[in-house]
Amino acid sequence: MKANTLVLLAIFLTMVVDYSKISLMEEIAVSKFKATCLAVIEQVRKTRKPVRITRFGKPLAEVVPPSTPDRPQTWLGSLAGTGTIMGDIVSPAVEEHEWEALQN
Repeated sequence: MKANTLVLLAIFLTMVVDYSKISLMEEIAVSKFKATCLAVIEQVRKTRKPVRITRFGKPLAEVVPPSTPDRPQTWLGSLAGTGTIMGDIVSPAVEEHEWEALQN
């Protein structure tokens, strides 16, 4: 019984190697994909695990998650040169006689 289950499991799962990670790729028949394509696409987006679509057991297509956008190597200094100074940045915003802390 266990041997049959193992063979059946090997038929529906395919090994995928991606950036030193080994995972199993889920396979789904094209007829089932057609009926549940939006749910499958959402599952791939959330789990970031690809799904292979098959027809009669042969690979037809793969749904893969979108690539991550390129990010700068470091965030330090990423906003340099984007700000502008408007007015005097040294003197207080209001006069000293208007400060509540100096009022008796």
